[in-house]
Amino acid sequence: MTTTATAPAVTPTAKPAGRTPRTGRSARRRRAALPYLLLAPALVTFGVFKAYPIVDSLLLSFTTGAGSATRAAGLANYRRLLDDPLFWAALRNTAEILVVQVPLMLALALLTAVGINSVLVRWRAVWRLGVFMPAVTGLVATGVMFAFLLRTDDGAVNRLLETVGLPAVDWLGQPFWARMAVVLVLTWHYTGYNAVIYLAGLQGIPKDLYEAAMVDGAGPVRRFTAITVPALRPVLLFTVVLSTIGTLQLFDEPYVLTGGGPDNASLTVSMYLYQNGFRYFDFGYASAIAYALTLLVSVLGAVQMRLMGEKDR
Repeated sequence: MTTTATAPAVTPTAKPAGRTPRTGRSARRRRAALPYLLLAPALVTFGVFKAYPIVDSLLLSFTTGAGSATRAAGLANYRRLLDDPLFWAALRNTAEILVVQVPLMLALALLTAVGINSVLVRWRAVWRLGVFMPAVTGLVATGVMFAFLLRTDDGAVNRLLETVGLPAVDWLGQPFWARMAVVLVLTWHYTGYNAVIYLAGLQGIPKDLYEAAMVDGAGPVRRFTAITVPALRPVLLFTVVLSTIGTLQLFDEPYVLTGGGPDNASLTVSMYLYQNGFRYFDFGYASAIAYALTLLVSVLGAVQMRLMGEKDR
């Protein structure tokens, strides 16, 4: 008798529980959207408080009038700008302050940084704190303080000059000296700030370079010009560009110290912009001044980057 073997019945197993394709796609979408969700507050803030005012100011520069009387003016504000003698006077004042103040301040800052970085100086941390302290002083407070120090009759600066046999200077009443007073305030306020930046750059220069130069017989001046200055080139470029931009936007110090006088001798472009916008309520013309200043800053920054940037780039 033959027997027939029957195959055992196979019971289908249940599929393991897991995510369906639709659920997996949803999870991927959520993961992809998470960075944008986290960036959303910053993007909204930038759009509302930065991007929108920039675009609105550009559109405003092509209008004239105020409030309900605003109307399109085309390029009239920019043509007016070219023929405005007070704008050119403000630009000339700003340029004179820039040409004198920025090189003077950065040279003093570099020399200060080199001195503080020297191993011969004791209590270097205290000196670093001391030179940086003016930078944390409020700009308005700085202007008010120097307004008292530079008074013609009883100012401390003129008393010091008379003590050493020099005549008193009418710092705030003469056009030339008013601009020099602004230069003095800016130099006092920002020299220490830039010195700290240079100090950070100096501490990144390998000591082996100086030791090798000393072995070759290079003196302090030679080491400074052949090692320190070339090694600090990126830092120098950074401070030159920032200082130029800051001086072109100069407002607080001359506004508090001289009010733009005497006879508009210390009027800057930013002060003239402020006068047109918030004293005469000519917002269209003020916006045109703002964009003219923006163009000037961009051009000067590009020129400085070209002249002081790496030659092989």
